[in-house]
Amino acid sequence: MLFGKKKYRQNEVLKILVIRLSAMGDVAMTAPVLYSFIREYPGVKLSVLSQKSFGAFFSSAKIHFIGIELRHYEGLRGLYALFKILKKERFDLVIDLHDVLRSNILRFFFRYISGTKVFVMNKGRKDKRALTRKKNKVMKPLKTTIERYADVFKTAGFELEPDFKTICEVSTDISDRVSAILPDENNQVCIGIAPFAAHQGKIYPLEKMVEVLDYLSFKGFNIFLFGGRGNEKLQLQEWESKFPHCVSVAGRLSFKEELQLISKLTLMLSMDSANMHLASLMGTTVVSVWGATHPYTGFTGWGQSPENIVQLDKACRPCSVYGNKKCYLTDSQYACMREISPSMIIEKIMSVIGKIRADR
Repeated sequence: MLFGKKKYRQNEVLKILVIRLSAMGDVAMTAPVLYSFIREYPGVKLSVLSQKSFGAFFSSAKIHFIGIELRHYEGLRGLYALFKILKKERFDLVIDLHDVLRSNILRFFFRYISGTKVFVMNKGRKDKRALTRKKNKVMKPLKTTIERYADVFKTAGFELEPDFKTICEVSTDISDRVSAILPDENNQVCIGIAPFAAHQGKIYPLEKMVEVLDYLSFKGFNIFLFGGRGNEKLQLQEWESKFPHCVSVAGRLSFKEELQLISKLTLMLSMDSANMHLASLMGTTVVSVWGATHPYTGFTGWGQSPENIVQLDKACRPCSVYGNKKCYLTDSQYACMREISPSMIIEKIMSVIGKIRADR
């Protein structure tokens, strides 16, 4: 529930708790708003509650990061234990940028036990359903997630327009492991490739990605492969052994080191996934590939050009917000991804590289 219409002064001393527990890309998208906020309101002590592993997003800002392991606070009893820890900070306001069951319960505790004012994000669920339904889609761009985050602060009484370039302070000191895999010459092209996503509807067919890799490797570009553990790591290791100038960083670098490496890339080729947002935070150009999802849902990377998006105009798109629903077509193979040719991606990458070189 939203409270009041008070407008806060820039130097007013307040303690605010921001809740955004997951997922990585969504937590990353809080940075443009939170960095802008602390610059605009220096008198506020801003605390962010999220998963412990996401602390690198905020290490260069004057933000109090409260990192937790969610598995330690399962169920109503666990969340109440977490609330008892948090309430000791005596927050003046709680801003919920997640609006899921966990954050709803925490909001309830703060509002009705501590009497703390609570403000919550409007996710625009109704509009997203209209955009993704099978028939009679309403095809119009929705507010970006970052705009929705900023709107919560405005509703709480803080005038705020996100003004953000990069969290490049994270990469000021490059680790030895990152330095060891970067080329010696600064003018060499370095391309990151993040071929995976949480759901199949957002993943470009791997056999087609091989053709993209083959071409970029043939051109002599330095290629860095990003992914997770398990099968993703094994797939990237296979590509590393197959293609020259190709290095898999899956499992080899810490999260902070991955951000350091991303900051040094010429560009990142990514699906609609967390790596798109990581590159955006580091000020790195992104070529993004979209299938079952769509930029209209509001999840494009901060500051990324629409011209660098690779997608097909199909009447069935988008079929979901997160790429986790069954394909509307009878073959269930996401033609929206399969029909994107490797040459379309290659041409986009080469065009972007040409523009970057021309601007130097």
